[in-house]
Amino acid sequence: MDFNHDDRTLDLIDRVEAFVHERAIPAEPVLDAQLAATPGEWRFRPVVDELRTAARAEGLWNLFLPGERGAGLTNVQYAPLAERTGWSPRLAPVAFNCAAPDTGNMEVLADFGTPEQQAQWLDPLLAGDIRSSFCMTEPDVASSDATNIATRIRRDGDHYVITGRKWWSTGAMNPDAAIFIVMGQTDPDAERHRQQSMILVPRDTPGVRIIRPLTVFGYDDRDHGGHAEIAFDDVRVPAGNLIAGEGEGFAIAQARLGPGRIHHCMRAIGMAERALALVTERANSRVAFGRPLAEQGVVREWVAESRIQVEALRLLVLKTAWLMDTVGNRQAMTEIQAIKIAVPRAVQQILDRAIQLFGAAGLSADQPLAEMFAGARSLRLADGPDEVHLNALGRAELRRAPRA
Repeated sequence: MDFNHDDRTLDLIDRVEAFVHERAIPAEPVLDAQLAATPGEWRFRPVVDELRTAARAEGLWNLFLPGERGAGLTNVQYAPLAERTGWSPRLAPVAFNCAAPDTGNMEVLADFGTPEQQAQWLDPLLAGDIRSSFCMTEPDVASSDATNIATRIRRDGDHYVITGRKWWSTGAMNPDAAIFIVMGQTDPDAERHRQQSMILVPRDTPGVRIIRPLTVFGYDDRDHGGHAEIAFDDVRVPAGNLIAGEGEGFAIAQARLGPGRIHHCMRAIGMAERALALVTERANSRVAFGRPLAEQGVVREWVAESRIQVEALRLLVLKTAWLMDTVGNRQAMTEIQAIKIAVPRAVQQILDRAIQLFGAAGLSADQPLAEMFAGARSLRLADGPDEVHLNALGRAELRRAPRA
């Protein structure tokens, strides 16, 4: 097995790494100051727009998307780049136009959208002119089972009428999120996995009502457009806004969430690497009980455990990326489920150790650790909770034919 990156990937690694360390990380306190100066504002702050302009000028744009519309990278090529963006999760992904939920929505439109849908919504998203939101989870049903989704998408002549309530619609608080991809039922009487469809709903359509923003451990994610609870009150859109066809919603969701899950895991490993870098600096400079923390046995054990976890999980993520490239997302589902379970868990542990080493400072906004911890913890629910993936992975393992 060859672990070397090709020349193009090596070049991009150097460029992405330089951008993250020289531009994104130094801009984090600038973002904090701009957020503090504009409470209640959900649009990108000036520093974000400046970073996006710079990244695009340097050719570091839409790296996540394969094919002609994107950078044309494979999952294996993109993996180390996404990891580097995880060092600054608040700024680097969005600077490169590689932040959720836009990435997943662009993939849906690229793979399933009509030429008209792509021209109207995909091209402006790729250009960074607008943002988007994905509306799947609902407050009134257990959305970990996507077949529970109760929002109705009812055909009425040349239109569809959408009625329901969504929440955790990431990015929707940003008024520049011009388009929502909404999942709902078109045929409640169809076979279980053919009841749902996805439809494009422009933000300014009558009946779309933003109810409130939601927080994650108190963080409102204003820098990413927040998370919204949204009501759809008899929202009427043209029938041409339906994506792919009636009954295709569940299949589209699975296609969308596969790449999304691996992207999250790639970035999470970058978060863990930044935490380890901060731990190393702190442990070598902080003195307690007459000697540096780096000389305390328990600290060395924490660092060793964290390094083992990072290296093991990076290999599993790369294997998953390779399988997605070679045999497709469906055949790589076991590995996608495995990394979705293992990476956020481990990164949460690594960040917890880092917070413990920093003491009370680790809990504060003076360090990025607490906010990254909140992000890692949320990943154990986003795109499906651990328990759903564990159940599916265990079922698949038990169905494997034993050796004679």
